[in-house]
Amino acid sequence: MNTVVAGITYRALLGRRRILLLLLLPLALIGLAVLLRLTGGADQRSAILLMQNFAIATMLPLLGLIAGTGVIAPEIDDGTIIHLMSKPISRPVIAQTKFLVAASMLAVFAAVPTYFAAWLLVRNEDGIAFGFALGSLLGGIAYAALFLLLGVLTRHAVTIGVIYALIWEGMVGSFVKGAQNFSIQQWAQAIADQISTSAFIDQTAVTIGWAIPAIVIVTVGAVVWAGLRLRAFSLTGDE
Repeated sequence: MNTVVAGITYRALLGRRRILLLLLLPLALIGLAVLLRLTGGADQRSAILLMQNFAIATMLPLLGLIAGTGVIAPEIDDGTIIHLMSKPISRPVIAQTKFLVAASMLAVFAAVPTYFAAWLLVRNEDGIAFGFALGSLLGGIAYAALFLLLGVLTRHAVTIGVIYALIWEGMVGSFVKGAQNFSIQQWAQAIADQISTSAFIDQTAVTIGWAIPAIVIVTVGAVVWAGLRLRAFSLTGDE
């Protein structure tokens, strides 16, 4: 990890309108949890539905898209990445640092609010809060790597990311069993299912024995590929 690259990336993410987008979704999640608590809906079933349908299925992929593409795609679009690559910094190190920044953003804006929202509803009952927070964290890491790679590979990373999150994961990956094995959302759900002992969590079609190796492979593979792809960029800005 390069601290200079990390500092530049953090300032870019937290100093633009992206910070508002990063805050909006977790605040909405916590707001819904507070509303359920105030209206008497603070039970395990409500908590799990909120975690599954909003925290994991909606908030996590969107935050992953914002953070994963946001750490590098704008720099490629406006050409400032060329200035960075002209410095004596290994391009794989640039990719690794960008990934770590995106992953840390997802830990703060996805995993922590997920735990807090679940804790507001059911405290530490049956490992629900910890299970979904861990699933959100590990799923967020995979999203960060995947969307970082998209940001390096194409100028249409956001569009492709939305299609992946909404169509593949939201529709195909939710109903087609074979496709669920290739859904980060389903991997995160599998982790939550493994950790929590609540009877209200339906067993996912994806096993933990598949989810964990898949997260590792996607994360490592995407970050390595992004680093290799950056090596193909010329200092004139042409790819």
